[in-house]
Amino acid sequence: MASLVPLKEKKLMQVKLGELPNWILMRDFTPSGIVGAFQRGYDRYYNKYINVRKGSISGINMVLAAYVVFSYCISYKELKHERRRKYH
Repeated sequence: MASLVPLKEKKLMQVKLGELPNWILMRDFTPSGIVGAFQRGYDRYYNKYINVRKGSISGINMVLAAYVVFSYCISYKELKHERRRKYH
């Protein structure tokens, strides 16, 4: 059965693989659109992991793990040259 929801209003997980290029082109890539996307993402993360009644440290741990992975990826070029090598 055909979808009754317009392509622009679909979420990423609802988009079929063939519709993906058209869906990406319909997104708002203006500076205000990008800022709005980051704000929605932050609000969703904050309400799901931080702003809860019985909170735990898992929400903060995810941010720290993402920071560690990101900083490793940034400094990989320098770390690659510091590997121990055999001196023949």
